[in-house]
Amino acid sequence: MAPYQYTERPSPFAAKAGKTLPIFAVTPAHIETGTIDPVALDWAHKSGYKADAGSLLLIPTSDGHLGGALFGLGRNPSESPFLTGKLARSLPAGEWHIETAPLTANRLSLGFGLGSYRFDRYKAEKPAGPTLLIPQDADATDIKRQLAGVFLARDLINTPTNDMGPAQLEAAFRALAAHYGAETSVITGAELLERNFPLVHTVGRASADAPRLLELRWGKKGHKRITLVGKGVCFDTGGLDIKPAASMLLMKKDMGGAANVMGLALMIMDAKLKVDLRVIIPVVENSISANAFRPGDIYRSRKGLTVQIDNTDAEGRLILADALAYADEEENDLLVDMATLTGAARVALGPDLPPFFTDDDPLAEDLHEASLETDDPMWRMPLYMGYDKDVSARIADLTNAPAGGMAGSITAALFLKRFVTRTKSWVHFDIFGWAQAERPHSPVGGEAQAIRALYHHIRRSLR
Repeated sequence: MAPYQYTERPSPFAAKAGKTLPIFAVTPAHIETGTIDPVALDWAHKSGYKADAGSLLLIPTSDGHLGGALFGLGRNPSESPFLTGKLARSLPAGEWHIETAPLTANRLSLGFGLGSYRFDRYKAEKPAGPTLLIPQDADATDIKRQLAGVFLARDLINTPTNDMGPAQLEAAFRALAAHYGAETSVITGAELLERNFPLVHTVGRASADAPRLLELRWGKKGHKRITLVGKGVCFDTGGLDIKPAASMLLMKKDMGGAANVMGLALMIMDAKLKVDLRVIIPVVENSISANAFRPGDIYRSRKGLTVQIDNTDAEGRLILADALAYADEEENDLLVDMATLTGAARVALGPDLPPFFTDDDPLAEDLHEASLETDDPMWRMPLYMGYDKDVSARIADLTNAPAGGMAGSITAALFLKRFVTRTKSWVHFDIFGWAQAERPHSPVGGEAQAIRALYHHIRRSLR
């Protein structure tokens, strides 16, 4: 069975070996020492080609037709492990294969696949791109699986809210579950209050599209229990503490946590990992209306803790509080939550390095190793209990927006920690979910962060 595809798109890979054009992926040393194909080397010398990182030189045949290409890796290819992604956007359309490359087959194929991504749903013209023959020593099945998970996350984030509101996100969630035979349940609107998800209802009640809680179960009971929780704010106006217009431009991506856990769930289910998988996504639109929640309001959470609303723009942690408390009511071997939660995380580490928080030191070490092995960056940040007092409120148990503006990503994590009291292996990811500039392995737009590393960690933990 092929991996689930939210948006149908042509494969970036050649279907089978045939007449394909060669790509010589080289460093400057290959040019200087002459250790490549003589025809390619001769053309490189005539063209003054230096094999700078990401440079492309097309090679003609003796009769003037296209005969192949030289692709520069620079002097240190390890600095940009997915540089081959540039090939997917710079090569002419046609079928290609890697003739030589000082890279692993998996790395160069995955890089090409990641770089091939285009979000052209709203474009009239959809030009064909090049395709690459996956080398025989690469794990083609797993490469395609990882790409499907990453592309799902990117597609969901890139889709504007008029086509990716709560109802549409639920439809995408159900379609993913149906593809892999998973069970789903959905709690919508006023039923959230009846089923004790008051904070999810509170944040989403002002929207014309009702708030909801999505749940997926897949796998076999008795296997390692993995629970994934993702923040699904389909659009965030800031509520009554309204954001300025410039800050609202990218708020379609505020469901990036949901998109990423769905991408990770895809990888897990497609690989048929021996786990008991549970996915929980609280889905809302933080809108402004007469019944919107207000600064100064106090609400009781699913766990029973009361929360004082000191900023309606700190809504993500509210819906996650109910979802995490719900997840924590059952036994978990690993509980992961992902959320586009704080601007403070971006100030601290920038957009490309998502922080994670956990009290589980062995888990943190394993995630660090997985990050390095997959070139999927992340960085551990402290759950520093010295700041826990800042999460307390004067007339309620908790505040959703500590005063002072300091250590915002840490205090947000500490807020969530109050709702996870049973599960020992819990990790919180504060992701950005967006690439601000084009990179070899991705265009500008929605991005999957940390899920390839998490998939690698989970798969390895089962051996």
